[in-house]
Amino acid sequence: MCSATGVRFAQTSEMLRVRCLSGLWMVIFLLSRSASAELVTIYDTGRTHSLTPFLSALPSPQRTPVAVAPGDLGAADPARWLPLRSPGLSPGPVTHRPLPALYQGTLTRPVFLVGADLRSQAWLQQHRDMLRSLGAVGLLVQAETEQDLNTIATLAADLSVLPAGVTDLVQTLELTHIPVLISRRGIEQ
Repeated sequence: MCSATGVRFAQTSEMLRVRCLSGLWMVIFLLSRSASAELVTIYDTGRTHSLTPFLSALPSPQRTPVAVAPGDLGAADPARWLPLRSPGLSPGPVTHRPLPALYQGTLTRPVFLVGADLRSQAWLQQHRDMLRSLGAVGLLVQAETEQDLNTIATLAADLSVLPAGVTDLVQTLELTHIPVLISRRGIEQ
């Protein structure tokens, strides 16, 4: 069975190892094909929104694609974002203070937070050129109606302003009022 040099024994054990690995890969492949992935909630703040509206736009092997009416944007429809609220933030004055040292090196672009309130609208109109020159990105954190969205879009002109929930940012930077500019210079209005 085994020669004095051990050549045949080495070939046989190597072949056995390759067969075992091939079989193992086949079992893993078959199990992964039959397993179905389910969404699992890891953390829920109570303000979490379902992913269902976003997932319905994706084709699934279990269902046929959803027929979308012409002009229906689905989850991208701005009306579905409303009302947009950020608890803990209200229109008011912001005292200049330095950005915490932890964030000095991580902030690559200035960010400003605005709402659709009159104070934010006036601030955005007054500081639009400065925000543009800084390359700042805006986050609309409070809006109630589509008219609010349109008003901010008009006032922002060519600035990037995105609707966003900023609860974590508000808590981390201890923000209480909008409008606010967050840059390497600090937190200011």
